[in-house]
Amino acid sequence: MSTDQKAIAARAKALPQHVEHLGVVITELMKFAHPADMVVSRYFRSNPRLGNRDRALIAEASFTFLRRKTEISQFAESGAGPLARRLALLSLLVTMIESGLGSGNRAESALADLAFVVHPNEIDWLRRFGTIERQNLAPLTRVNLPEWIWNALGSSVSKDECLPLAEAMLRAAPLDLRVNTIKTQRDELLGVLNDLGGRYAAEPTPFAPNGVRLKGKPALQTQEFFKNGYAEVQDEGSQLLSMLLEPKRGEMVVDFCAGAGGKTLSLGAMMKSSGRLYAFDVSEKRLANLKPRLAKSGLSNVHPVWIDNENDAKVKRLAGKIDRVLVDAPCSGLGTLRRNPDLKWRQSPQSVAELTQKQLSILTSAARLLKPGGRLVYATCSLISHENQEVVEAFLANNPQFELKDPKEVLRDSFPVMDGLPIGASKNNSWWQLFPHIHGTDGFFGAILERKA
Repeated sequence: MSTDQKAIAARAKALPQHVEHLGVVITELMKFAHPADMVVSRYFRSNPRLGNRDRALIAEASFTFLRRKTEISQFAESGAGPLARRLALLSLLVTMIESGLGSGNRAESALADLAFVVHPNEIDWLRRFGTIERQNLAPLTRVNLPEWIWNALGSSVSKDECLPLAEAMLRAAPLDLRVNTIKTQRDELLGVLNDLGGRYAAEPTPFAPNGVRLKGKPALQTQEFFKNGYAEVQDEGSQLLSMLLEPKRGEMVVDFCAGAGGKTLSLGAMMKSSGRLYAFDVSEKRLANLKPRLAKSGLSNVHPVWIDNENDAKVKRLAGKIDRVLVDAPCSGLGTLRRNPDLKWRQSPQSVAELTQKQLSILTSAARLLKPGGRLVYATCSLISHENQEVVEAFLANNPQFELKDPKEVLRDSFPVMDGLPIGASKNNSWWQLFPHIHGTDGFFGAILERKA
């Protein structure tokens, strides 16, 4: 049994009270009034006596419920007792099965750990759920998606790939780090992590040259390498997306929707802390969260700028002066369902339609910053063409001074190659895309635009 498996098994010993806690959390999550991580964090703050291991199991099972809500909710209707308890027990069972506890039949191993939690009449009921053949479920139940998202996936992948993509998004995402090359190199950090062992054991990410993938999901805040800015949490796909811009030393670069700055810090390191890198965002709070990360990064070329909107005067003053612009546009986030499963239940066709108008406005304003010959990367973590290809096509129709560049040509010398193409480059068009079922990353879209000289 691995260290992770032993840890989960140990936590199971205290499960009776955890079923109650989890039932309360799930009830609150089902309101879909706030992001799931906010709901879970707020509950933990109001229950400070819960230990770190207790919180880890409750959080893990909460997100399991959100990923598998359709099948868990449907089966819960067949049980007895309070609904919150039924949902909590099923979510714990799935969490333990997916963690691979014990040997032999995973469902029976998980049931054995739950034995001192369940009532006698619940054991057979849970066993029935644990042994369901998922391929026999109705399609929407099996993929645990609203019908509109299931249908929309066909805009990004072939019909044959829809099911593998949807099922890949039911699995929890790994914990990836980006090595801060201003302070260290990947091999050095891998040595530090593997010396720590256990949940810190790590390996290189398959594609991102400065990425590290941890075997577990340990707390990082207490570790010296993290406190001193040697690494940042960043999905491998996000790291690859930053590489699309290919910023050079001494250039003027803008991260137009910087948020808390994960890609900003990545771009700054690629620029070797030279030139000038503006981090624009409409949220003062998000930019404030960037400041402590920036302080420990060792970068001196990053300049956070709070703007009212995409047409702020601070933006207009830089028109025609910038070499490269990254527009990681606000989007539905449906490419991140492995780590943000609540989004599939909180988004709607109407909310996506509203976002596409904003995305086009942001792209149009950001493009005015570029010098002739400058590069702009428009990106989202969405898998829906309405937010991706259609936004870029609408922009190009109104801005003939820009052209779409073929990622297969632009990135030929910069990216690892899969099937003869740079990672993420489509065989059939000029879009750059990453998928959980193919690349093991979050789902990302990118378009490389150039202002004609």
